[in-house]
Amino acid sequence: MSEETPQEDGQPTPPPSSPAGEPAPDNWLVGDSAPPAEIPAPAPANQADPEPAPAWNAPEPVAEAEPPALPEAIDRRSFLSRASSIAMGAGLVGSYGVFAAMAGRFLYPAHPPLKGWLFVIEVAAMKPGASLTYTAPDGATIAVARQGLTGQVGDFIALSSTCPHLGCKVHWEGQNQRFFCPCHNGAFDPSGKATAGPPKEAGQSLGRYPLRIDGGLLYIEVPLEGLPGPEEA
Repeated sequence: MSEETPQEDGQPTPPPSSPAGEPAPDNWLVGDSAPPAEIPAPAPANQADPEPAPAWNAPEPVAEAEPPALPEAIDRRSFLSRASSIAMGAGLVGSYGVFAAMAGRFLYPAHPPLKGWLFVIEVAAMKPGASLTYTAPDGATIAVARQGLTGQVGDFIALSSTCPHLGCKVHWEGQNQRFFCPCHNGAFDPSGKATAGPPKEAGQSLGRYPLRIDGGLLYIEVPLEGLPGPEEA
């Protein structure tokens, strides 16, 4: 047991405390010096200083990814894109074609059709007031009528038998001295000028063809388009 030194007042002297404030060990004797304070061991020289904690940053918002397109939607989109491109190209080609055609007509005007004199009938075989329908090589139908008795070319007239109103056929009426269209009661005088019906309201006339007499034969001048050539005759 440890011995305690009595104090002057008769009380035992308590053991001294260590500098760190901890009580003395049990084996401490009176007269011993106070136990040394525990000194913390120094840190190793090669130990690195602790790294500072990284600053906290708020995470950036992440945009929501669009769902992948379905194969059908991709195919439809590709088809529409190609179709619109083709339509645009076709429109441009058509526009350039029309422009080229108009420019060609302006720079290189079409030549008038080749015309020629073709036989119609013997003059003596056609009586005054009579008429006939002549078909030109191009398919046009012509009303040829005899209106005089002199035997000269002025006794005859050749007019288009197609009414300019709606394309109906007109015919010569010798008793009325007129060309008549039965579709809408259109009437024309012996020279082909409209005198009644819609053609008169529109100021229309029948197209006229030149005639001539040669050797007692009546000839008419018409376009030769559609006439068979020498090899086809």
